[in-house]
Amino acid sequence: MGSDRPLFIPVILGTPRQGRMSENAAKFIHGETSRREGVKTELIDVRDIPLSLNDAGEQIKDPKFSEIVSRADALILVTPEYNHGYPGPMKHMLDTNLKEYIHKAVGICGVSAGPFGGSRVIENLLPVMRELGLVTIFWDVNFSLVQNVFDASGKLLDQAFVRRAEKFLKELIWMAKVLRYGRESIPID
Repeated sequence: MGSDRPLFIPVILGTPRQGRMSENAAKFIHGETSRREGVKTELIDVRDIPLSLNDAGEQIKDPKFSEIVSRADALILVTPEYNHGYPGPMKHMLDTNLKEYIHKAVGICGVSAGPFGGSRVIENLLPVMRELGLVTIFWDVNFSLVQNVFDASGKLLDQAFVRRAEKFLKELIWMAKVLRYGRESIPID
């Protein structure tokens, strides 16, 4: 049933903005994910996904990104909160796939320069995740006042995030295993 096969959980950095503070958060979460036994990961940057504006949906699907999502057992989205919402390029990228997401787990890390740690962006993303067929977990990682969480070189300054990431990843990995078992073992019809 593939239970000895490592889980594949890519981390997606959802903004192309210059000077993005969420890049440090994505690198930290990617590093923590890569330390988990039985898990393979990859850091995907929305900057590196060529997205056309000449069409929509699956007509502009990037084959490399689509293949990564197809192989994934779960996804981690690291997204900044911009004016209570998520970045348009991330939504545009996510919308290029559909069947690749069905019955897979997703965990969301919100990033904000303010005190709420991206909780509003997470709230806004939850209905989108459901519509895509992804299964959200109930733990998030909120990087509040992100400018105080990492130094200028990207080094973590607040070790409490190691424990938060641990709790988040335990839940995500559990859900990814359950959903993989379901996809591989339980017919839907």
